[in-house]
Amino acid sequence: MNILVTGGAGFIGSNFIYYQLKNHPDDRIVCLDALTYAGNLANLESALNHPSFRFVKGDITDRACVFKLFEEEKFDIVANFAAESHVDRSVENPGVFLHTNVFGTQVLLDACRQYGVKRFHQVSTDEVYGDLPIDRKDLFFTESSPLRASSPYSASKAAADLLALAYYRTYQVPVTISRCSNNYGPYHFPEKLIPLMITRALNDQSLPVYGKGENIRDWLYVEDHCAAVDLVMRSGRAGEVYNIGGHNEKSNIEIVKLILKILGKPESLITFVADRPGHDLRYAIDNTKITSELGWSPQIEFEDGLQKTVQWYLNNRSWWENILAGEYKNYYERMYARR
Repeated sequence: MNILVTGGAGFIGSNFIYYQLKNHPDDRIVCLDALTYAGNLANLESALNHPSFRFVKGDITDRACVFKLFEEEKFDIVANFAAESHVDRSVENPGVFLHTNVFGTQVLLDACRQYGVKRFHQVSTDEVYGDLPIDRKDLFFTESSPLRASSPYSASKAAADLLALAYYRTYQVPVTISRCSNNYGPYHFPEKLIPLMITRALNDQSLPVYGKGENIRDWLYVEDHCAAVDLVMRSGRAGEVYNIGGHNEKSNIEIVKLILKILGKPESLITFVADRPGHDLRYAIDNTKITSELGWSPQIEFEDGLQKTVQWYLNNRSWWENILAGEYKNYYERMYARR
């Protein structure tokens, strides 16, 4: 198989590339990434010299670049991880999210249609469903739940999902979609909740928590997510959506206190701040479809995964310190200046 992974220098994309190289050594993996603020080529340092891997710097909204790459590589599968994904940034600047997440997806779908790709897999999010009440633990998102996006980010992802399904119905592009719960693990960009709290706690800085920290998320270790996406893009039914969740519902304040406990830091570091506009209350996913059809279930318990994640940040301090200092933006030039 010749597989294109877009957004592969980001958090989930880079973990997915390592999963592919480890579990499908006969496949060729090409990564297309624009290396925007959350794309870090250092995430792929161990893959760059792998004989089955190629990195291309480029934007999924650049039609000429994308079509040229499809012409060169003749991809069998496209896994689209490329997206602007931070809710707070989408509140500040919605247009960037629409441009990348919607129009970029359209460019990829057009290329898949023209070059006869066997599968286009759209990596989406449970945030397209909106939220659930905190006091109704019996309610879960299913694939048939209505789309009720709360933020410009989730609205842009919902639009991309609908566009992909429209290309399946109108043009018979073989599309699958996965909607996952919150991921955590290695290479997670430090602006997100878990790495933000880890890195600030390690520096004995205050830990900003929205509202009272009561918002609940379903947490999924990134390697479990990669295994699920791999199954869906290879064996899932075209035209179908698959929910991927961890069955690990935790409030934000629980997460923060667990991190502090693991690091041996005081809870006095916690600072409650004004809540984000339109902040979703609770996410929870029903995994029945992917479990019954493809046999997937999460393998990593949350407490074990969090311990592994904290240890990774302890072992890779230079990685996140370079990001906080802005140095990661120079990595591409350092790596490729002489190539």
